[in-house]
Amino acid sequence: MNITELARKLQITTQELKDVLPTLGFDIGQRAIKVDDRLAHKIIESWPSLKKEMEKRKAAELAKLAPEEEAGAVAKEKVKVKLPQVITVRDFAARLNLPVTGVIKELMKNGILASLNERIDYETAAIVAEDLGFEVEKVEEETGGDFVGDKVKELMGKDEKSTLRPRPPVVVVMGHVDHGKTKLLDAIRKTHVMESEAGGITQHIGAYQATYKDRVLTFIDTPGHEAFTAMRSRGAKIADIAILVVAADDGVQPQTKEAIKIIEAAKIPFLVAINKIDKPEADIQKIKQELAALNLIPEDWGGKTICVPISAKQMTGIDELLDIVLLIADMEKEKIVANPVRCALGTVIEAHIDKGEGPVATVLVQAGTLGKNENLTIDNVLYGRVRAMKNFRGEFVNEASPGTPVKILGLKAAPQVGDILEVKGDLRECTRKIKATYTDREQITVKKTGGEEEEKKKKLKIILKTDVLGSLEALLASFEKLEYPTVALEIVAQGLGNITEAEVLEAEAVGAKVFGFNVLTGPNVLDLARDKGVEVKIFKIIYDLIDEVKLGLEGLLEMETIRTDLGKIEVLAIFRTEAASMIVGGKVKEGKIVFNPKVGQTKIKVLRKSEEVGEGFLTGLQSAKSEVKEVAGGQECGVKFKGKPIIHVGDTLEIYREEKRARKLE
Repeated sequence: MNITELARKLQITTQELKDVLPTLGFDIGQRAIKVDDRLAHKIIESWPSLKKEMEKRKAAELAKLAPEEEAGAVAKEKVKVKLPQVITVRDFAARLNLPVTGVIKELMKNGILASLNERIDYETAAIVAEDLGFEVEKVEEETGGDFVGDKVKELMGKDEKSTLRPRPPVVVVMGHVDHGKTKLLDAIRKTHVMESEAGGITQHIGAYQATYKDRVLTFIDTPGHEAFTAMRSRGAKIADIAILVVAADDGVQPQTKEAIKIIEAAKIPFLVAINKIDKPEADIQKIKQELAALNLIPEDWGGKTICVPISAKQMTGIDELLDIVLLIADMEKEKIVANPVRCALGTVIEAHIDKGEGPVATVLVQAGTLGKNENLTIDNVLYGRVRAMKNFRGEFVNEASPGTPVKILGLKAAPQVGDILEVKGDLRECTRKIKATYTDREQITVKKTGGEEEEKKKKLKIILKTDVLGSLEALLASFEKLEYPTVALEIVAQGLGNITEAEVLEAEAVGAKVFGFNVLTGPNVLDLARDKGVEVKIFKIIYDLIDEVKLGLEGLLEMETIRTDLGKIEVLAIFRTEAASMIVGGKVKEGKIVFNPKVGQTKIKVLRKSEEVGEGFLTGLQSAKSEVKEVAGGQECGVKFKGKPIIHVGDTLEIYREEKRARKLE
């Protein structure tokens, strides 16, 4: 077997395989091209245990790193720290203001092997933080806005007031799914975006610019589906003004309320765009009542909430809306400023791996002017150089000033959505360089195992591939909510980019399904999947994929037996007795006897002096010597009984029906 093919099957690089095999007892040199088939199969079969051995060695090496830093990892005083339900190790260390290596070591002490980009749950983080001397407080509905927002402000706060200049205001458009957010942006920019989104749903955050009354406005469009909670909160992090879109024919919905919470948490001014007023069923007054019930009193009712009726489809009310946006921007002009001559600083709005361009990131520049060939860092880690930049129209540009969104090419790896990119003139400040990679395998949330109960659960195994990090993150967040007593979802692997033959082979090895979101799969991959019996499905709408996972989990549930008691018959006569059946006569004492073989099996329990003596099946029902489907209470009937001939005169027959039904998840 070719060593490259073996590395692909094991999901590591060829060089990593060459480096690790000699340390694990396999005599394979650095110049090896092929591996003996028997040896290759032996490596594949024993790979799980070999992988564990590798992790142990890495953990041991990591424990030796930065001993001086780790020595000071324990907090000297009890400091309060707020933690969300889920957090990456890197963000966790930043909140504790401790070295990442020290935090990782403390996690290892608690049985958690997690890299800096892996996510841990609140319980794990709380235990580690308390061990390190911190007082922990849980943030129930963490929007994430304050933390990253504060970090940006901290980095920008060094600028002198005299250096600050006005910049385009950043406007975030939020609201419930299908309430017309993207259509509103279409109307503002007089272009067409919605047609490119499957089902009219915005799948990723997009940033666009428009000019109104000779003033540039930057708009951020956020997806409205509930799976994109984290992405919406990120949109609010970097915005100056919010537009809350509410459909006049649909009213305030769950995601509308959630958007209001995010806006209030971000502490940014906002206005309400009551959309779809052209529809016959539109009721503006009802919308205002629903807003008032949420403490958002409209201006014309004596409150402070500005409501603007619009129709994005008919292009009405758009100018009035933009006039209000400019008015709010003028009122907030002291805050909507930045230093354009400092080293550039910006937040990652979207990141993905393009087949032709490699890792790319959409960044909103928040301070400084970003230029070509500048070095980009995240947390003092060098991520690459600006090889090229494109504006929202796809045109190449040489520089981007504050308030401008640009797509950056030249990164060595795709950053995380929400990361803060900084330009560093002196590379000596960087702690290290990130390894060049064109794949991104973000790990699913690390949780403490639930012991035997967790192991007993039936598992639906999937391999997940998505187009961009935002989609992957949204799906992982949705999957975290799928917790059930008897079944569980296990994500064997996840990553960005198109589905390859390696994923199919991996799925075959572990008995998994391969699900893709907004990705492609070639004919060779589909042929291989058919040969190997691996299910591969591609989705364009995120909640279609989530529904498919729920169906898969329901398929693991055992069939539910539903018992329906029909009635009781007192046996008055025995008409015929055979080897495995009887025909008896009796009177219906309770209920109504119904015989319908199409619905399910009708069973008979034979009771003698209130004690059960046997069971059988009802195979026929007669009344007045005719076959009937039902007999009412108080009537006499003939009963065909299938089973051991044990019925005596005076016995009671308890008639009931059993149906097998597929169980549904609660």
